[in-house]
Amino acid sequence: MPFYPSTRNLTSGEGGATPVLKQIFIDIDDSGEVRIETKGFVGPVCLEESKFLKDLLGHEASQSLTPMFYQKNNVEIRKYINLCG
Repeated sequence: MPFYPSTRNLTSGEGGATPVLKQIFIDIDDSGEVRIETKGFVGPVCLEESKFLKDLLGHEASQSLTPMFYQKNNVEIRKYINLCG
């Protein structure tokens, strides 16, 4: 089932920068399991902005954080894994 954006779309355009669309996606599968995904949020603010949904839905079975969660001050953080020896 595809993700559909919620009506809680936020934009930020600090210092004349191009606004970034902030979206919260909600996916409900056939068994009733709900998946929440955020896009456009940097750092832990994604958890704060999606908290209202978690409060409405109840128990959180699992959590998976994306690289954007660890990003700070609009600087991309890359982690490398040594594949050789």
